Amino acid sequence: MNTSQEPAAPPRLLRRYLLGWALGVLALMWCALIAQAWYTSFHEARKFSDGQMVAIAKLWLTAAPTGAAFDAPPEVPGLKHEYLQDVAVMAWNHGKLVTDTHDMAPGFDLGVLPSQGFVTVNVQVEGLSPLWRTYSVQAGEGALHRRVVVLMDMRQRYELGKDIAEHVAQPAVLVLPLVALLLWWAIRRGLRPLDRLSSEVAALDGFAGQRLDTHHRHAEFSSTVSAINALVDTLQTRAQREREFASDVAHELRTPLAAMALQARAAQQEPSPERLQQLEQESLKAGRILSQLLDLARAQRNATDALAPARVVLGELAARLIASHAPAAYESGHEFSLLEPDEPVAVQGQPLLLELALRNLIENAMRHTPGGTQVVVAVWQTPQAVGVSVSDDGRRAQAATVLPAEKGGLGLGLRLVERIAEQLGAQLERDAGEPPMTTRFTLRWPRA
Repeated sequence: MNTSQEPAAPPRLLRRYLLGWALGVLALMWCALIAQAWYTSFHEARKFSDGQMVAIAKLWLTAAPTGAAFDAPPEVPGLKHEYLQDVAVMAWNHGKLVTDTHDMAPGFDLGVLPSQGFVTVNVQVEGLSPLWRTYSVQAGEGALHRRVVVLMDMRQRYELGKDIAEHVAQPAVLVLPLVALLLWWAIRRGLRPLDRLSSEVAALDGFAGQRLDTHHRHAEFSSTVSAINALVDTLQTRAQREREFASDVAHELRTPLAAMALQARAAQQEPSPERLQQLEQESLKAGRILSQLLDLARAQRNATDALAPARVVLGELAARLIASHAPAAYESGHEFSLLEPDEPVAVQGQPLLLELALRNLIENAMRHTPGGTQVVVAVWQTPQAVGVSVSDDGRRAQAATVLPAEKGGLGLGLRLVERIAEQLGAQLERDAGEPPMTTRFTLRWPRA
């Protein structure tokens, strides 16, 4: 099995992405402009040439004397123009052909021509284009009528339209590279604030307490900068908690390890059952700390592997943990009780993490209170929240002895519960509880 992975493709540049879209839209608009210019040019060329034919026919009809015959005019220097199109004229006077400038009458079928108007016809004359645009006009009736037909080669009309289209489209073609260059410059210039923000984010050291400057000229970056600063604050808070947790672990481990070293040295010099027993107790304490850390790591790993949080019934979980601690409670003289409502109280969370948190609270109550202490595990719910609490009366005045609390603030066990509560979306609260209880730890889940 080939486990080699292909190298990841380099990230795309945003400016190239934007430039590609901008040039694509520009090319689409340019094509639409060229198509419109092409259509408009040919349309105007048709109107221009048809107007020229009407003007010639009108001039010929009114200016030519009756009975006069006209041949093709000679070439006159200075009368040529790029938009002046050559036309052919045929004129009839009283039914007699008096003018045929291009000798087209032999190959021309007069029957296809209307008495007045435009029509495109085929002309079978050697040396001439077969397709011609014609305009016919007639004056008078009967045998005294006069008729003029003006013809224009369709190729000239096409060339005229093509020439106009080229003149209209040429500026757009010449301007396109300049517009593309200006677009590239504008996009590059416009993305400079984003480039600066990216550089600031890349150079940001969240663990050193650095934050992004919130005074940006562009309002669009405000939400992004705020979100990044919020992430940095969260990272710093978590890093601080990790440092505090590591300090607590080091403190908790240093005490039993130091005691073990002293007792071991003393036992070597003067062995005694008391010293061996104390050495065993410190070893168990160090082992318990390591066991708690392993439980937390195992629970976090299983929680990460889980697809989704599960529904956990708090009463069932509390009853199972109380039953598992019953032998140890019997030996230490602790009295356990469970209080829960008639209806099941459930929360969404990782079962292993929740079980580890509640087990630590129960063991904390047993370890730090004398024999005869009552430990009450209560499951409750209100319109505002649901939760589970562990209370004890081990600090009442009539208690025979009160074991010292763990040093270093909340202690490692409660630090573990505090970290688990954060992951479960719960709150760890500590108060005196309701009399006769003297200490209560509560895991509270606010209702949505």
